[in-house]
Amino acid sequence: MPDNKIDFVISWVDGGVKAWRQEKDRYSAAGGSDDASERYRDWNNLKYWFRGVEKFAPWVAKIHFITWGHLPDWLDAAHDKLHIVRHEDYIPQEYLPTYNSHTIEWNMHRIEGLAEQFVYFNDDFFLINAVKPEDFFRQGRPCDMLAFQPVVANPANPVMSHIYLNNSLTLSKYFHKRENVKKQPGKYFKVGYPLLYFCYNLLEILFPQYTGFYTVHGPSPFLKETYRMLWAKEGELLDATCRHRFRSREDVSQYLAREWQKLSGNFHAQNITRHFQYFEVQSNNPKLVRTIVQQKKHVICINDVNRPIDFAFARRQVIEAFERILPEKSSFEKR
Repeated sequence: MPDNKIDFVISWVDGGVKAWRQEKDRYSAAGGSDDASERYRDWNNLKYWFRGVEKFAPWVAKIHFITWGHLPDWLDAAHDKLHIVRHEDYIPQEYLPTYNSHTIEWNMHRIEGLAEQFVYFNDDFFLINAVKPEDFFRQGRPCDMLAFQPVVANPANPVMSHIYLNNSLTLSKYFHKRENVKKQPGKYFKVGYPLLYFCYNLLEILFPQYTGFYTVHGPSPFLKETYRMLWAKEGELLDATCRHRFRSREDVSQYLAREWQKLSGNFHAQNITRHFQYFEVQSNNPKLVRTIVQQKKHVICINDVNRPIDFAFARRQVIEAFERILPEKSSFEKR
């Protein structure tokens, strides 16, 4: 049914594009937060994202491809399932140019033609096995897992520690922790949740204030109405976030919207970690390669974190692994 269609949204950047890099450098020279080079370098593996979607999620209605303006030279921009979305096409002018992923994410509901139900992908999330619409939405509600997890004071990435705490502080204005657990106990203690987070939820009841939430660094199912509601309630906060050209410790992230859906009860509870695995890339990645080649999971994240690695070798490992399971061109690639 048309009302139940699901779109995918993916944001992408190629840090090797000269015009983009020159523009970014002009602003970062003035002092930008969280401007690590790893955040922008291209792994040359995007074609496997499209191959994975075509093979493992052929039911998706539309793919909205967010870009600063550049495109991969192999991408068929005229594909009838593909909508090229440049920043200026949907982000208000006062926030541009931006190199802040939060600005890109907090305005996604403004994308022309975006379905009411959509799944947001970073460009390091990949499908490696078949997924169904019911893995993301059931009866019009996002599929997710409601679990507590304390915010960690991580000196290696202090900006993100602040952002997660900012999210929790904002949510605490609208939801009381213990009351929320009493209101929807079956969604906190769902049979099938990982034992670790089942235990986290039990322990966290001892503390009256929110200490943080478990956030899966993977595809995020969203309702556009959640975005509209948060802009109506917290427009000043979201406006301030979007005015930061780079990630800032004063930001709130799109996980605020994801947790809002859960705390308001507008989601279907299930263990979404069962078919997902997160990897931080090392110089050598045998476990990641095995997971891809043996298709042990349905979705993986290949996160390029802020540490020195043998980038050329790691990239070659990943591409060779993808070639084992997705060797054929997708219809999104030029012939």
